[in-house]
Amino acid sequence: MKYVLVTGGVVSGLGKGITASSIGLLLKACGLRVTAIKIDPYLNTDAGTMSPIEHGEVYVLDDGGESVIDKERRGDYLGKTVQVVPHITDAIQDWIERVAHIPVDGKEGPADVCVIELGGTIGDIESMPFIQALGHFSYRVGANNFCLVHVSLVPVLNVVGEQKTKPTQHSVRGLRSQGLSPQILACRSTMVLDENARAKLSQFCLLPGENIITLYDVPNIWHIPLLLRDQKAHEAIFKVLNLKGMAQEPDLEEWTYRAEACDLLHEPVRIALVGKYTCLSDSYLSVLKALIHASVSCQKKLTVDWISATNLEDATAKENPDAYKAAWKLLKGADGVLVPGGFGDRGVQGKIIAAKYARVNRIPYLGICLGMQVAVIEFARSVLGLKDANSTEFEPNTKSPCVIFMPEGSKTHMGGTMRLGSRRTYFQTKECKSAKLYGGKSFIDERHRHRYEVNPDLVTRLEKSGLSFTGKDETGQRMEIVEIPNHPYFIGVQFHPEFKSRPGSPSPVFLGFIAAACGQLEAVLQHSSRGVSNDISSMKTYQNGSATKPQAYRQEYVYGNGIGNGNGLHY
Repeated sequence: MKYVLVTGGVVSGLGKGITASSIGLLLKACGLRVTAIKIDPYLNTDAGTMSPIEHGEVYVLDDGGESVIDKERRGDYLGKTVQVVPHITDAIQDWIERVAHIPVDGKEGPADVCVIELGGTIGDIESMPFIQALGHFSYRVGANNFCLVHVSLVPVLNVVGEQKTKPTQHSVRGLRSQGLSPQILACRSTMVLDENARAKLSQFCLLPGENIITLYDVPNIWHIPLLLRDQKAHEAIFKVLNLKGMAQEPDLEEWTYRAEACDLLHEPVRIALVGKYTCLSDSYLSVLKALIHASVSCQKKLTVDWISATNLEDATAKENPDAYKAAWKLLKGADGVLVPGGFGDRGVQGKIIAAKYARVNRIPYLGICLGMQVAVIEFARSVLGLKDANSTEFEPNTKSPCVIFMPEGSKTHMGGTMRLGSRRTYFQTKECKSAKLYGGKSFIDERHRHRYEVNPDLVTRLEKSGLSFTGKDETGQRMEIVEIPNHPYFIGVQFHPEFKSRPGSPSPVFLGFIAAACGQLEAVLQHSSRGVSNDISSMKTYQNGSATKPQAYRQEYVYGNGIGNGNGLHY
């Protein structure tokens, strides 16, 4: 197997993840089978215990993991002193090799290339064991099987307009001092790298000019694979990994079409995201991306209005009336309301209020995990008349427990005790919106991350009053999808569909949500029921059936700064 490692510079390039995923896409477009690994240099055994506000979203995969600490406690080291080198570094290498060989494309055998993104920046103390391990790993797998792409910022001084290469030079020097030497530089800058700067980097970083690539500002990040292709990054990687014989020229015609089509969108769809961690958009990064994928497929420009759930509550009306009025103005101006997952009781009442507003006013609603649970609580309070209905997570002694702790969970250990990873959901009817959006399948596999579930003892009463649990697990006792049939679009899911959404292949429930928010749901349901792809490459306009042609591919990308702009579109 071949490995491509992507690291970040002393001055963060604001783009390791984008670079790594774009390299993966580019290599896949060359006909190679590709897998990926993301490493964050922390000691947390379970990333699920980390704060989303501090670290951003916890991304859920299908499988789990293990730690060196567990091995030591089992006695695997036979009483030896457990050290960073070799025990930690060897464990990191073993983990990388094991995960890299797990096929992810449904085919037998390992992928051709594994792209590894190492979080953090060179020089961080917490990154050193991982840098050390990957240095050893490069020798372990051999020179022709390991390619290091180093992402570094080349700032431009506004006073003189000069591109400064010193940060990158120091970054490469620091990387080499820790046993790793980059073969390719990916220079993050606001503009194309000029020849003087390229010559300096080539001379002082000891790299050929063709192995120095510029990642300059583009209209949207979907253009990054095209930048890499145009600068022949794939050829540089092929040369390092000795892949010239088995790879082809990249076929990115469809991707080019998609990236440029995204630039042409101007009709807005406004989504109110009512959550607990709205002060940091990265807390809901996959939700944002899933909304973008769906919006592009519906040919709409996404605008996300961030609403702190607490600002919708009566207490805020007294304590901070301006914040209360602003939150309600955003909610009332939205085309759709989305309540994402979360833990803890802060803001729960505001989420319940948002669910009720969407239900009563027939506004498209999508509830994810906790967003589904609060929708059930609200329905039980308002329709069943159970005024004290609640989750035992927030009110352990509630007389009307709508949401309860799962029997297999643990209340004494926070980490690794959730219902986590891929689980199967069976549709109870194929006539519901969610089943139609998934193409009439009998079951689906989606990723989960929760400790509480809808109380099965209350399901019959809820369904008799108009709430329909259209998706359940294999036992029929665990509620996975809830809908209100006579509502334009009111769907709650216990799983996290955002984690499987992709550009050109948006999550079905996100696609239905956005389509409902902009008046295209019936057309999308018809397409889905016929098994027609909703890929933007087809560029069909649902309203009139006409196809649109994007502008020609442009080189003069000037828009973007590498960070979120606050409305859900990340450039």
